[in-house]
Amino acid sequence: MLIFGVNPVLEALRAGRVTSVTIGARGLRDLGAHAKGDVEEVAPSLAPRLGEVARDAAARGIDVTFVDLVEIDRMTRGAVHQGVVAEVGAQRDDWTPEGLVAAARGPALIVVLDGIEDPQNFGAILRNAEAAGVDGVIRQTRHSAPMSGTVAKASAGASAHVRIASVVNIARAIEGLKQAGVWVTGLAGEAPVAYDAIDFTGPTAVVLGAEGTGMRRLVRDRCDHLAQIPMAGQVGSLNVSAASAVVLFEVLRQRRQAVVR
Repeated sequence: MLIFGVNPVLEALRAGRVTSVTIGARGLRDLGAHAKGDVEEVAPSLAPRLGEVARDAAARGIDVTFVDLVEIDRMTRGAVHQGVVAEVGAQRDDWTPEGLVAAARGPALIVVLDGIEDPQNFGAILRNAEAAGVDGVIRQTRHSAPMSGTVAKASAGASAHVRIASVVNIARAIEGLKQAGVWVTGLAGEAPVAYDAIDFTGPTAVVLGAEGTGMRRLVRDRCDHLAQIPMAGQVGSLNVSAASAVVLFEVLRQRRQAVVR
């Protein structure tokens, strides 16, 4: 998979997933640097953060190729690439919902995505999830945004660090979580209780439904709790990625408070 942008590439390097890096800047062709291995020659002429990427990759023994910026434009089809792309190996793809719970460092915290198809939202949710220290994210193989460079860019590189379980059936995955001792809370605007009234100190999964339509009925029916984020203004709901941040950091607040007690 090709990813682009300084932060996504640096994070993927730190996660050990990068196999090659290509850096572009205007005038590099004139420097005769359209080749691998010229890091020490070219890095000083780059913007500081591109130089950081070049040196980091070289220090890890990863091939670095320098090209004119127009080549990066072509590779990314005009995306906002900040002058760098990287080829990354596939993420581990054998995670199961139960495996995510077993790998948890404490009471499990899992995010379940039911029909999140927008790559910007998917990436932003991964960023929030990584920042909140989640133990994994569950997504459906169909009706879900695929892992891509756009997702990696939207996640600011967090996608390189988040464990992801891809499943065929979200409702069945929730049943597996419950059998593993996880309490499942789904976010729904019409829910009878507020999100901060739920006890998140034990093993927890938070289910996020698609923009507009929310969770599907079969998924909703399998949740232990339904909770809403109360709105004080005229807007009826938050963007799903913003909602994920609100609830995940409420989980952290409750768990920190429980430790203090």
